[in-house]
Amino acid sequence: MSHEKKIARVRFMSNWLASLLGAATLLVSGIVVTAMAQEQQPEKPATKRVSSGRDPFKKYEPPKPTAKRSLNHSPIDSIQDRISKYKAQKAAAMSARMPAPKPTTALLLSEIQVIGISRSPRGYAAIVEAIPIKLSYVIYPGESFYDGQLVAIEDNRLVFRRETVFTDGRRERSVEYKSLRQPTPVNSVPTPGGSVATAKP
Repeated sequence: MSHEKKIARVRFMSNWLASLLGAATLLVSGIVVTAMAQEQQPEKPATKRVSSGRDPFKKYEPPKPTAKRSLNHSPIDSIQDRISKYKAQKAAAMSARMPAPKPTTALLLSEIQVIGISRSPRGYAAIVEAIPIKLSYVIYPGESFYDGQLVAIEDNRLVFRRETVFTDGRRERSVEYKSLRQPTPVNSVPTPGGSVATAKP
C-alpha cells in the first residue's frame, strides 16, 4: 500500500507541476503580447495648454482701442482722361473685331442723373444724363460704369453697386440708389389742366 501511495503522490505532484508550468507559460505569453501591443500603439501627443497671456490673479482690463488707419481712396482720373482711355479701348476693340465697350464705362456714378424710366421689349430701361458732357444714354441692368454697375431698375429709382478702390489695393462694395430727377421750372412746362409735364431731353 505504501508503494502505491508513493506512486500516486508522485503522479499527483507531476500533474500539479505540469499544470503550474502551463499556467505560468500562459501568463508569461499574455504579458509579452500585451507589451508588444503597447509598443506598437502610437504615442498620443502631449496636449499643450494654451496660455491667453493674462495673469489670472490680476483684475481684467479691457484692451485699449487702437486707432484705425485712415485709408485714402485711389486717385480718380479726370473726365477727359477717362474719355481718352475709352476712345483708345474702343479703337482697339474695333481693330480686333470685338464688341466695343459702352460709353458709360467712362462715367462715375456721381456724374449721372436719372431722367426717366420706361419699359421696353428688353424689360425696364432708364434714361440717364452725363452731367459733365451733357449727353443722355439709355441703360439697362448690368450696365457698367467707371466705379460701379447698374444692378436693377425699379419704378422710381435705380439700384447701383458702387466699388471703391483704396490705395492699398483693397476694394469695398456698397449699394447706392439714384432716384428720378425732380421736375424744375427749367425742365417742366405747366399745362392748362394744372398738371406738370416733364420735358424730354
